[in-house]
Amino acid sequence: MGQPRGASGGRAPVRVTAIASLTPLEELEADPFLVDSRSQHAMCARWAAERGYVVARELLVGGLRFDHCALWDGVRPGVDVFVAPSRRVLERAVSSVEEFTAECARRGVRVETVGRAEPSYDAQMKARVHRRLSMPTAGYDGR
Repeated sequence: MGQPRGASGGRAPVRVTAIASLTPLEELEADPFLVDSRSQHAMCARWAAERGYVVARELLVGGLRFDHCALWDGVRPGVDVFVAPSRRVLERAVSSVEEFTAECARRGVRVETVGRAEPSYDAQMKARVHRRLSMPTAGYDGR
């Protein structure tokens, strides 16, 4: 059965669901990358772009069950891929990596990790993340 074809007759692009961990702001000093969901999603987007894939969804989750409908809404077997920046992000995002990967295998959906080094955070970078996450309703966009 191959991949679905797009309107132009070509293959439909591989759709990526980028997974970032929902980690409390209180953990910023101890583990800034786990708190910085924007950088996690950006890492996944770069990974997808390098492969010609399209990021269809960005999830920000913490301890989500492997069978939760938020993970599987619209996911197509053989076409879609879940990607997280690293195993440790995935461990924070879902309640059980083993159950999640088993469910992905059962449904015919790949799970990948970017596997690149995490950025190093200095005090200024941590301050930007803190401002962005602590003032979202004030319209601050983190720049």
